[in-house]
This record gives sequence, structure tokens and C-alpha cells, in this order.
Amino acid sequence: MVEFGSVLLGAPGSGKTTACHGLQQFFDLTKRQNAVINLDPANDGLPYRCDVDIAELITLDDVMTEFGLGPNGGLIYCMEYLEKNMDWLLKRLEDVKDKYLIFDCPGQVELYTHNNAMRNILHKLEKHNFRITIVHMVDAHLCTDASKYISSLLLSLKTMLHLSQPHVNVLSKVDLIQTYGTLSFKLDFYTEVQDLSYLLDTLRNDPHGATPRFAKLNEAVCELVEEFGIVGYSTLCVEDKASVKRLIEQMDRANGYFAKDEEEGSMLWAIGSSNYLKYFEEIQDVQERYIDPPVREEEED
Repeated sequence: MVEFGSVLLGAPGSGKTTACHGLQQFFDLTKRQNAVINLDPANDGLPYRCDVDIAELITLDDVMTEFGLGPNGGLIYCMEYLEKNMDWLLKRLEDVKDKYLIFDCPGQVELYTHNNAMRNILHKLEKHNFRITIVHMVDAHLCTDASKYISSLLLSLKTMLHLSQPHVNVLSKVDLIQTYGTLSFKLDFYTEVQDLSYLLDTLRNDPHGATPRFAKLNEAVCELVEEFGIVGYSTLCVEDKASVKRLIEQMDRANGYFAKDEEEGSMLWAIGSSNYLKYFEEIQDVQERYIDPPVREEEED
């Protein structure tokens, strides 16, 4: 029987664990049976109801103490140890059979761009009839800095190519984006990854921008991203039910999940959510709600 789930990953502080908690709460409300699997051996303060915890197998503190490794080396060791003990994970997943799985992963990006442990774990799950969607979280505040946004594009592209699984890139914490700075363009420029030459122009006109050497590097990265043409972003405000629902729709389309009859509002999931006009309207709604909020009358006076 086919099992469905999503793997949330991204850099530290991108909001993976918070998003896992938000998804769990939303699924509970809509009566979608779910289970959260913590695969982060350094995550000991779990806000969600955890059904399977890698701490039962191995923890980062134990590895660092026993082998004298730092946090980065320790995390790589833990994931490679999990890869070699996939029987443990598969057996524990039998306890949450027929539930939608939400995997909370470590925040070390090397695990998704260079090291093969996570890729091999996902491929083994695929061989055991698990249909998984990768949800790559990128902190939305990176959009306020052109060079950081370009770096996030490269990270997203490398993750997509390395893991080779159905994939959804997400600009997380979009409701906080204005607290970090002002966007040079409308939000859809960053979500659709439009003509990046405009972004390069912004860097060239910045008196504190990159040196000519790094300008060429930024240009090369932008050309690479545009040549592949596969990177794009959704948005997420985990406290906004509509935003969470939009993300879940994308996750479901990616791995082929179809809502069961007992799920509340199950007909909503079947409606053609991939319509481009609807997508554009949703991005416009996020723009107006969080980035261009209406000015109050007393503020105008």
C-alpha cells in the first residue's frame, strides 16, 4: 500500500519545526490522520506531538561526546547512522501506517546538497512505496538582500537536483519580511524567479554592493538558475490557515495525495488549484496583506 508524506528541510532558523507543528494542527482540524517524525537528532524541544523520534536511535549530544565531533560532523554521522539502520525507521513507520507523514529534518544544508545520506534514505523510502514531497524552507527575509536571495536560489536548485524528489520551495515567515527591510520588487518577482537581470542591476547600483569579482559570480549563478528554469517559490505564514492550506495543496499535487472522504472540506482539495490566475491572485493577496498593508486613516492625518 502507498504511504504519503512530506519532508521539511532547510537552513537553521527557516521555520521547519514551526511549520511541522502548523501542519499537524491543520491536519487535526481537517481530520486528516497524521504523524510527525522527528529526524533531527539535535531537536530536543519539540512543540508538536511526536510519533517517531530519532532520539530513540541516536542523539547528537551522545555522538559529540563519544567521538569528539562538532555539531556539523555529528549531524552527518547521525544521518549516516540512520541510513545504515533503515530497518529501525521502517519498523517504526509501521506503527503510523495509513497516516500522512510529516518529517522534521536537521538544518545542516550539506545534508541536502552534498552528503548522500538523506538522499539514500529518501530513495529507500520510495522503494518501500512512500510517496514523499520535499518542502524546502527558505527564510523570506533573504529577499530583502539581493545577494542573499541569489544564494538561496543556488541552494534551492542544488537541493532539488541532489535529492531528486517531488519538490516545493517555500518562502517561510513571509508575514515578517517587512521587519528586515524593503523589497526592491513585487513579491511575485521573487516567487516566480523572473528575469534576474533586474536583480543584478540592483546590485550594480548599490554603492555597498559586491566587488566586480563577486558581481561576476552573482551573474554566473543567475544564469545557471535561469538555464535550469525549475526554481520557484510558494509562500507560508504558518499562523494563516489560508496560507497553510495553499502549501498543503501544492504538497498534495506533488506526491499525488488525494483527500479522503472523512477529511473536512475534502472537496476543496480536488478543485483545480494549479490554475495560474488563482496562483497570481494568492501571491497578490500575500503582497497586500503582509508587504503593502493598507494605511490607517489616523496614520494619514
